[in-house]
Amino acid sequence: MLDWLLHGQIAVGEGHLAVREVVGNVFGLASALLGMRLVVWAWPVGLVGNALLFTVFVSGELSGAVAEPLWGQAGRQVMFAIVGGYGWWRWSRHRAEGAARVAWAPRWATWSERLVLLAAGAAAYAVAWAVLHRIGSWGPATEAWILAGSLLATWGMARGWVEFWLVWIAVDVVGVTSLVRAGYYPTAAMYLFYGAFCVIGLFAWWRLERAARTRPGAIPVDEGVPA
Repeated sequence: MLDWLLHGQIAVGEGHLAVREVVGNVFGLASALLGMRLVVWAWPVGLVGNALLFTVFVSGELSGAVAEPLWGQAGRQVMFAIVGGYGWWRWSRHRAEGAARVAWAPRWATWSERLVLLAAGAAAYAVAWAVLHRIGSWGPATEAWILAGSLLATWGMARGWVEFWLVWIAVDVVGVTSLVRAGYYPTAAMYLFYGAFCVIGLFAWWRLERAARTRPGAIPVDEGVPA
């Protein structure tokens, strides 16, 4: 089973897909679904997908279309794992004892927090582009956009900000076309599906935020609960 997961291929027409790319994206989608429902298990499930997809993008030849590693996509998985660990810890703090769900509601970021996000996004893009261009990643301009945007979106999800869905949509718009050109079709398909899913997630969190504002005793995400 392990050999099939790491080296297996799925025939599609005249080509094939790497099993680990498909399975990694399934875990990524499951993580997104759990995250939309504010389930803490979104984070460990996502970490499994990150590990699998890292091995996919760090070996560019798996796509059959490009020979260079997609270092932006590979680095994105490492970043997901780091921020995912923080998100797992943070959400776990708010989980009701013995319950599967966290006990808080999402909220919109303040204007000062949004300005910090924009500044951090611009700085992250500049640094990512310089590094990716230097090491010879395939498509450093789009890779940097995806890497910087993914970092901001994951951080926003960990903080419980509704805006993180908007950032993901911006990442997906660029990601779909970039990955199709690079030959990573399962991941491109996930980006396409995830883009539509992000719109649903945005309205779902928006409804939760509005309900929390009118519900007595709601716990804002940044206040926390006693241990």
